[in-house]
Amino acid sequence: MPPRKSKAKIGPKAKKPAKEVAGEEESSNGVASMDEDAKEQVPIDPKPTSTEEPPSKKRKNGAPTDNPQKAPRRSGRGTPKSHPSQLQLLHYMLSPAAQELCQPTDETADLAHRGPIRTYSSSVLNPYEELLCAVILSRPISHRLGLRTIRTVLNEPYNFSSAKATRDAGSEKRHQALWDARTQHKDKTAEQIGSLAEVVMERFTSGDDEEGSRMQRVREECEGDVAKEREYMQKSIKGLGKTGLSIFFRRVQWLWNASYPFVDDRTVESLRKLGLPEDGEELRELIEMNWGELETKDLAGDDEPQRKRRAFVTVLERAIGSDLEGKHEALLEAAAGS
Repeated sequence: MPPRKSKAKIGPKAKKPAKEVAGEEESSNGVASMDEDAKEQVPIDPKPTSTEEPPSKKRKNGAPTDNPQKAPRRSGRGTPKSHPSQLQLLHYMLSPAAQELCQPTDETADLAHRGPIRTYSSSVLNPYEELLCAVILSRPISHRLGLRTIRTVLNEPYNFSSAKATRDAGSEKRHQALWDARTQHKDKTAEQIGSLAEVVMERFTSGDDEEGSRMQRVREECEGDVAKEREYMQKSIKGLGKTGLSIFFRRVQWLWNASYPFVDDRTVESLRKLGLPEDGEELRELIEMNWGELETKDLAGDDEPQRKRRAFVTVLERAIGSDLEGKHEALLEAAAGS
């Protein structure tokens, strides 16, 4: 006698608990996304097994329905946020309120902990300090590590604020500064900034600049020709390439005005994301046109032309700073609400 076949029980599958998505890591566009495995695990109610014929799809005009169609629900994620005008954006970017959105979170925490320390993001630096920072930032390290290194060497107990101070510190102290910064390529960077200080004191410093902070001799020997200045500096400083030179001339142009208004290729991308002019001359004109309505009381400069150049540099630095920190959208939103 053949064995009896057991009948499979038919019934709805047990629903699996839905995964919480609140803690999921966000995708690159800032919207939380569910992976393919999670999609496959979403439970689906089984179809009814009734043998009755489905009701006719035809419906008489005006006939009531038990299941009226609801308007589709719109997600708030795709709703475009308000965009500030260019005047609003410039005004906000030049205000102290914008600073936190344009610097790393560890720098914000460091300022809160240590008080008014000197930083790359918020301090007024002399030409030597700008060159030192450009050398550090052009090393193959992350932007945050570079800024932490700068905060270490520009403040106590090191204070490498001039070529003379850097040179006189000696090799051991320069190496210790890089170790305290907890950065990468410590030994090579320490050697490089020591060599930089020697070059600045020997070739870039005029007789009236004993500390080697203004580097006025570069401008004098190159007669204000920016192309010659770049070539002279690159030949003189070992390891200083195009990236480091672009960083330096972008930052120092409010003091060395022969290169003004200069926008380097990397900053062009950041300006584009904010909807600001990518051309240096157009951005300069925009600042000039709205000068009377901008936040300018905290800008450095001995006269109005210099403060305008400082405003230009500040806009560039805050554009690229917010971009590197992934906060350019937050900057736009804050400017729109200001």
